[in-house]
Amino acid sequence: MKSLSQFDPVAPETVECPYPFYAAMREDSPVYEVPKMGFHIVASYDLIQEVLADPATYSSQSGPGLQFLDEKDEELTAILRDSYPQRDTLLTLDPPEHKRFRSLVNRAFSARRVAGMEDDIRAIASELIDEFLSGPRDGSGAVSVEFVSQFAVPLPLTVIADALGVSRNDMADFKRWSDDAVAPLGGMISRERRLECARSQVEFQQYFAAQLAERRAAPRDDILSDLISAHVATPDAEDQPYRALDTAEMLSILNQILVAGNETTANMLGSALLLLLEHPQQMDALRADPAQIGRMVEEALRLESPVQGLFRLTTRETKLGDVDLPSGARLVLMYASGNRDACQFSEPEAFQLGRDEPTTHLAFGRGEHFCLGAALARLEGSIAFEELLRRTQSIRLAAKNDGTHTPSFILRGLRELQVEVEPA
Repeated sequence: MKSLSQFDPVAPETVECPYPFYAAMREDSPVYEVPKMGFHIVASYDLIQEVLADPATYSSQSGPGLQFLDEKDEELTAILRDSYPQRDTLLTLDPPEHKRFRSLVNRAFSARRVAGMEDDIRAIASELIDEFLSGPRDGSGAVSVEFVSQFAVPLPLTVIADALGVSRNDMADFKRWSDDAVAPLGGMISRERRLECARSQVEFQQYFAAQLAERRAAPRDDILSDLISAHVATPDAEDQPYRALDTAEMLSILNQILVAGNETTANMLGSALLLLLEHPQQMDALRADPAQIGRMVEEALRLESPVQGLFRLTTRETKLGDVDLPSGARLVLMYASGNRDACQFSEPEAFQLGRDEPTTHLAFGRGEHFCLGAALARLEGSIAFEELLRRTQSIRLAAKNDGTHTPSFILRGLRELQVEVEPA
């Protein structure tokens, strides 16, 4: 095993395969101060849990948001002149303010509402499978499919577009805006790319501000209309105990729903299929017993966590593990490392469908900030693989696959996944 001094956490080679780095941290320094980068990484399952259980000491208000460039950059200033301000809402608020915003959006992702989406999700998955199975076949009867762009991306993107109540015709823009929203989190993009992301943010805001204006005039049965009608509690204002959300707050919430509703689920679908292709006996087991697909989804989330980690900020001097932290210390809770901690999971590097407690992983976080869309992601994953395995006789890796991931320190997903599919 390499020593920690041999790793750069944002170097391309580490981002592509971070697991030896995670293992070195868990072994040598589970609260690791990254040299010259101004933050610590928390790498062990128990210490991540400790942080998540104490939001008073470890604040979510350190969330990076979309940080582009120095405010003195004149080109950036010009791009953002007409943008709405960034607002703390779901991801970057602490209790009790976080709970007030969370309660508004919980209704959109309630168990009842998510369960009611099952037929629509299955129909979307079936349509996507119909489309790629209609492609030309080779001599063995197989169809060449780029799984990420032809299935993993459009499935959750269509689902979230329908839930928001916006046109499927605009999904290419939704995908671009979503990609651009998370690109700065990777820490490895140029100034030109950051400016492009800023332009994209303005486009996103203008589009959804117009959609919100339409809902004010003519409400519908969708999340946008829910936000228009929502009122957040204002306990310090006795004369006005509730107020409507302003446009900047709604845009912040919509940005998070759009990103979480498609980026992370798409990454999970691609990673899960690759794991099955690398473990064909597990795919055979699922074909024989589809009732195990839900457990497979949980194991894929554990082993290839779509959100590798998220930020926290200490609000006071504290001690975490053996490390003294000052007030204002910036932390990255590396969920993907905790999910491979041998103190929590037996044979943590193995892809096992029969784990005793498949949902103890940290892929959706824990506590106050447990992923809002976890139930929807789980449902989409289960339906996707139910339909894929039902509609196909075999799925195998194509010869041309580089297996690389998008260059992000925070999010993990395959760039592409070329497969050959034989219809059932």
